[in-house]
Amino acid sequence: MIQGSGLGYRRDLAQDFLKLPENHPIDFIEVAPENWIKMGGTARKLFDQAAEQIPVVIHGLSLSLGGQAPLDMNLLAGIKSMMNQYNTQFFSDHLSYCQDHGHLYDLLPIPFTDESIAHTAQRIRTVQDFLGCQIAIENTSYYLHSPLAEMDEVQFLNAVAQEANCLIHLDVNNIYVNAVNHGLLKPRDFLNRVDGARVAYIHIAGHDDENPELLIDTHGEKVQDNVWDLLSYAYEILPHIPPTLLERDFNFPPFAELLEEVQKIKNLQIHSQKDLRYVA
Repeated sequence: MIQGSGLGYRRDLAQDFLKLPENHPIDFIEVAPENWIKMGGTARKLFDQAAEQIPVVIHGLSLSLGGQAPLDMNLLAGIKSMMNQYNTQFFSDHLSYCQDHGHLYDLLPIPFTDESIAHTAQRIRTVQDFLGCQIAIENTSYYLHSPLAEMDEVQFLNAVAQEANCLIHLDVNNIYVNAVNHGLLKPRDFLNRVDGARVAYIHIAGHDDENPELLIDTHGEKVQDNVWDLLSYAYEILPHIPPTLLERDFNFPPFAELLEEVQKIKNLQIHSQKDLRYVA
């Protein structure tokens, strides 16, 4: 059972995860299965050593839940094997698509339509049946808004989760980035309307300020104050405090600075004075 605050496992940080100080704030680590299903050698040995000490969450990058191409059953089999190996029944992936007769190497937005809801929910149910558990779907950052939209982003997210009977993986930074870039939905309005009972997991990360009207979700900078404020507000209004992970993919600072950000997550969770939510 996983709760509390976590940090994404990256190969560049492997030695740091094996030399954690006493009373560190990392309750769990997260990995992308696409990077580890076929990984061997020293990198896998170091990861396995960390996984013996810290619970693992698995977060996918490329199931393409909203795509038209058939689901990648080989990838799903690898995910299921990893879940069994690392004793976790929690898996999340993005509410997006990334394949169209080949991998597009990006997370592209799904049109917010009733047709997309039905199509995506059916694919999510197939994934859940195969894995034998509910999965969580993550709201993504996007940079073009479809003119075909019949609803806003949070309405679409809620509808897909309800139709698929799945959980929600809330990315607080993505909420903020999309609000600035598109001006369609204020961040607190998104949180006020999201189906809080389904929110099982949270990401927080840094972004790049390209200009005052364009933010890029890079995961390569420290978390900004506006996003910390939004996380604190999420904890205020959600019925329980979900496990929350700090994402950092590159441009790594000294590891102690990452631990300080993870500790800030934990401090906000404690300050909320609510029960922590667990994921399996």
